[in-house]
Amino acid sequence: MGRRRRPRGRNVTGILLLDKPLGITSNAALQEVKHLFKAQKAGHTGSLDPLATGLLPICFGNATKISAFLLDADKRYEVRVRLGETTSTADAEGEVIETCPAEHITREDVQAVLADFTGEISQLPPMYSAVKHKGQRLYKLARQGIEVEREARTITIYDLQLLNFEAPEFDLLVHCSKGTYVRTLAEDIGKALGVGAHVVALHRTLVGPFETEGMVSMETLQQTAQEGGAHELDKYLLPMDAGLDHWPAVHLGADTSFYVKQGQPVQVPKAPTEGYVRIYDADEKFIGVGEIDDDGRVAPRRLLANSN
Repeated sequence: MGRRRRPRGRNVTGILLLDKPLGITSNAALQEVKHLFKAQKAGHTGSLDPLATGLLPICFGNATKISAFLLDADKRYEVRVRLGETTSTADAEGEVIETCPAEHITREDVQAVLADFTGEISQLPPMYSAVKHKGQRLYKLARQGIEVEREARTITIYDLQLLNFEAPEFDLLVHCSKGTYVRTLAEDIGKALGVGAHVVALHRTLVGPFETEGMVSMETLQQTAQEGGAHELDKYLLPMDAGLDHWPAVHLGADTSFYVKQGQPVQVPKAPTEGYVRIYDADEKFIGVGEIDDDGRVAPRRLLANSN
């Protein structure tokens, strides 16, 4: 048998709050950051379009085990919308496919339709999206000029505020659930106003418990790596459980730690009565994610590889 190849790179663990620059994909940003850290393993927690900037949490090493929970987290965006133009991608990267005079639209007109897009709403995923149809990404079909039927999804808009209005553009603050396409939201608002619309700028300011405070730019990472090497970048990392700070913590004793690490649910005094929890062992070490079962026990859902 051949020897197992050793993983390349450093065994880095933690979460980086990257301020994704304009004009590159989330995957391109991830690969650049991974290269700068010389990390063995890294993944991002939800794509931003090339047009979008802002908060892109990147998980390294064991922290990738909790990335799915950040994917499911609420998001907040600041978005600039232009009225009177509909594009093929619902943003400024696409071709203008329809124009309509929009000079008559006022701030009050925009404010009036926003209430219809607050709360639980139905949204049709755009063709230029990563949603799959029969195993293929929709954006790949769209690039071939193919449009297929999509199933509408229920999303939640928790907060929708009109920040600024300078015709034909306006700025919105959008606080929304996972799976929300802000491009589609802008396009639908334009339809409701009867003039069409598309996104011209998008900046993400919140992912779950993370906000813009603590974000690090790509330029800062590049400069730090050049001056101090990859190890110097570790100072920008947050502990992996920082992404779950909005969940209650459960601290186990020696016996309950043993059983949880074997994948068994345990009874913990004064534990929450429902929902997800952060689990810490008898040494106060974060070992993974748990969920409260119907019988009130703490059941392990995602344990770290080295928790044993």
